[in-house]
Amino acid sequence: MFEFGRKPFLSPQFSIKAASAPWEFAGATALRIKVFCEEQQIFQGHDRDDVDRRALPLVALSTIAGEADEVVGTVRIHEEEPRIWWGSRLAVAESHRRVGRLGAELIRLAVSSANAFGCDRFYAHVQEQNVRLFERLHWSCLEAIDIHGKRHMKMEANLNAYPPFNKPALGWTMPLRGRQ
Repeated sequence: MFEFGRKPFLSPQFSIKAASAPWEFAGATALRIKVFCEEQQIFQGHDRDDVDRRALPLVALSTIAGEADEVVGTVRIHEEEPRIWWGSRLAVAESHRRVGRLGAELIRLAVSSANAFGCDRFYAHVQEQNVRLFERLHWSCLEAIDIHGKRHMKMEANLNAYPPFNKPALGWTMPLRGRQ
């Protein structure tokens, strides 16, 4: 991220898509380490688990002159059992929180993609501070649970609010504020 004067430069446009290039996978991993190991101190060293072997990582990419530049958001999705999907490890770079809808767009791509893959139910364990965001995005609270020493809410997405999207590898572009 470039800095001009005191304010960091934030790209006016982002790409939301499934990770496909090696640098996108590496950027998603680095961002998860930054958020879940360094900032939140939930994990030591890394946050990888067995889910990573079968999960589809999605990324939010900042752009410079229309070209992808940096991973600034990520989430992973996986089918836990037939037609039952989960989203997890949603992370947005600190510099890009509250400047747009990156988290919401990653959630939209996650659920819409799973819906296109034949999902009947989509769940996530959501940290307490993010429950309101998910409720605004048509998710319902099911039960409170402690995971890794933090309070979470098991939530379910209303699939009717997420039309199937069968091209996560292409994804979409969006302006910094709002959605296209």
